[in-house]
Amino acid sequence: GGRIIMAVKKFCGTGVALVTPFTLEETIDLKALESLVEWHLESGTEMIVPAGTTGEAATLSRSEFADLVGAVVQIVDGQVPVIAGTGTNNTRKVIEMSQFAESLGVDGVLVVSPYYNKPTQEGLYQHYKAVAKSINIPVVLYNVPGRTGGNIAADTTLRLAEIPNIVAVKEASGNFSQIMRIIQNCPNDFSVLSGDDTDAFQIVALGGDGVISVAANEVPGEFAEM
Repeated sequence: GGRIIMAVKKFCGTGVALVTPFTLEETIDLKALESLVEWHLESGTEMIVPAGTTGEAATLSRSEFADLVGAVVQIVDGQVPVIAGTGTNNTRKVIEMSQFAESLGVDGVLVVSPYYNKPTQEGLYQHYKAVAKSINIPVVLYNVPGRTGGNIAADTTLRLAEIPNIVAVKEASGNFSQIMRIIQNCPNDFSVLSGDDTDAFQIVALGGDGVISVAANEVPGEFAEM
């Protein structure tokens, strides 16, 4: 049945918020990166997410981002989707990074809601709409109030889900009534992914579509199986 779902949903199953391996000289360890990604592909990981929170996106330079994402795209070679984290709290910079990621060949971008600024719900809508409009690849919303200081309300997520290339949300709010509301009311081709390992099983049981996982860095096979 997996194939039928894939025809409808762009991103589902188990994704990994990939760690960024560094050498002792503090440069990206491309050799370690290659063996990591290949291990994930062998273990059944269905989405590779470089430059997420776990990959230290907030502290990568632009050239590190380019090396990391470019290498992952090459190693994966179209076997599974590569979704790069491009979110910051500056809309123009997110657009620039998302266009850059698109030029590197990624299959989608993961965009965290603007942290620290505490935008209104309308502000969040306009931010994401501007980002989605600026690129031709899919956007995954990322709601993690514990890190950003703000929540993307269910109604805002549902409004954004109407934009054709906003295809999924990574939900790490821990707010199950909010998550259930999104699952119940979102379009059929919109994926609801857990952004928190401890909630992954419950979200899938409620009708969600998978997880972007930190623990999958250690136990990808087990997450893929679940």
